[in-house]
This record gives sequence, structure tokens and C-alpha cells, in this order.
Amino acid sequence: MKINFERLVSRKLTISISKMLELSGIKISVNRLLSIAIILGIILFVFGAIYGFYVLKFGAIISVLLGIALWGALIFALFTIIEFRIDSRKTAMENILPDYFQLASANLRSGIALDRALLLAARPEFGLFSKDIQEMSRRLFSGETLENSLRALSDKYNSLQLKRSVRMMIESIRYGGAMADLFQQLAKDLRAQQLTQKEVAGQMLMYSIFIAFAALAAAPVLYGLTTQMITITDNIWNGILAQNPGGLPSTGISFLKPSPPKITPGTYYDFSLVAIMIICGSASFIMSSMNSGSLVRGLRTMPLFIVLGLGVFFIVSIVIQSLFSGLGAL
Repeated sequence: MKINFERLVSRKLTISISKMLELSGIKISVNRLLSIAIILGIILFVFGAIYGFYVLKFGAIISVLLGIALWGALIFALFTIIEFRIDSRKTAMENILPDYFQLASANLRSGIALDRALLLAARPEFGLFSKDIQEMSRRLFSGETLENSLRALSDKYNSLQLKRSVRMMIESIRYGGAMADLFQQLAKDLRAQQLTQKEVAGQMLMYSIFIAFAALAAAPVLYGLTTQMITITDNIWNGILAQNPGGLPSTGISFLKPSPPKITPGTYYDFSLVAIMIICGSASFIMSSMNSGSLVRGLRTMPLFIVLGLGVFFIVSIVIQSLFSGLGAL
């Protein structure tokens, strides 16, 4: 018996997921995606709850929260993959869009009709965009109007450049504009815009270097140094308390009585790991936003940034620990 998972969620959510899948170009049904998210999510939830309760010895509430966290991580991973595909597809299309308009303009100047000129301009090297143009051409042959076909094409990409270009094309069709000149100007403007984006990214290079240094070098080094200092301090206090079980005497003023630090080395070590991962992950998104204007592209460098940040942290911790061990401090 086939289960219709679309009935388990709201109609609005189903439409939203369908739109995202269309924009990403992923050939999978909404029901199939929901089945993966729900069935695999339940498996992860049960595994996390059982593992937390019986292996990690957590309480019932914490174990349930662990299972929910694993389920949420699965949903986030699926959403991230779809968003990454949407951005990658949009970027690939925008890179070839000026060339496409240039070819379409040349076809129109040679006397070819508009619909045929658009189809012939879709070269095989344009990849998926050529297939979308061919699908638009099939819509035209089936009796659909050119305006509706162009709108359907623009709806396949999350691109403002394509949507604005299509809107200008529709207005030109309605009011009898020179399409060849329009395509020529669109190609020229899009190339100028891409060149401007590259110039802006180049001017942001110094800021990107500063952010990368702060996230990949400064923060891990400081956290590694602080972690070892807390470890050394904790060892010193353990020795002092072993010699003075009753604690140190006050210095004459009650609130100046020395006491060991409240935070343990293990707690600060775990905090350092989480903080470094957050800092490095945020740095990848910030740099991506500065260089390309897209946060989603930061997903490409986020794993590398986190690995490098943690690597620097572990190296600094090992070096400092070995130095103090050689001096007899640890």
C-alpha cells in the first residue's frame, strides 16, 4: 500500500516544497522527498533517543531532545542540499545568459522569427538552460502563447536577472519594440553587471583576508591558549587543595579569599570546540556574501573552514601542552 505523505503536511508546505524542487532542478516528487524526511527522520529519532538513554545515560527528556535534534539535522541537510542546487543552477544560467542573448540577437538580425531565434540560440554547451529553452519551444508548438512560455521559463530559476529580462521581452512584444536591439542591450548590460560584481569582489579581498585570519588563525589560537591556561591553573589548584584540604586562609578581607576557578577544563574545552565551529562557519557565510552576494555558496567552504579552525586549535593546544610539560608545569 502506497502512503501519500503529502496529506500529512499542509497544502501550503507541499506547494512550497514543489516550487523549491522545480527551482533546484531535482527530478524527485514531493511525496518521495517527504517520505525520506519522515521515515528516515523517525529512524534517526528512535536511534537518538535509544542511544542517548541506554548508551550515553541521559535522562528521558534529554534523550528525546537528542532524537528530535537528529531529525531536525536531517531536515536541515535536505533543505541545504536543495538551496545549494537552486543557487548553483541560477549561477550557471546567469553566466551564460549574456551569450544566449547575443546569439538570439544575431539570429533575429538574420531574419529568423523570434520563437525560432530563441530555440536556435540554445546551444548544447549551455547545459540545462538549453533543455529549458527546448521545453519552452514545445510549449509554443502545443499552442501556448509566447508570453506564458517566457514566464514559465523565468519561474524555473530563482534569478532576478532572468525575470527582469523576460519582463522587458514581454513588454517589447506587446508594444512592438526592436527585439534584436533589446537582446543586444541585455547582453551588454548583463556583462557589465558581472564585471562590476567581479570588481567589487576584488575590492573586498582585504576584508576577506582579515575575516579568514580572524576565524582560522586568531580565534583558534586564543581558544587553544586559554584552554591550556585553564588546564594548568586547574592542576595547580588541585595540588594546592591536596596540601590544604581546608582551603586557603583569607587575606584579612573576607571577599578576597582565594578560591579555584568555577569553570572546569573539560567544560571550557567543549565550549571552545563549539565556538570555533560557529566562528568558522559564520566566516564562510560572511565571505561568500561579500564576494558573491550569496549566503548559500558559503556551504562550499564551511566544512573546510571548520576543519582548518579545529586543526589550528588542536595544534596550538598540543604545542603549548608539550612546552609546559617540558618545563614540568603539567
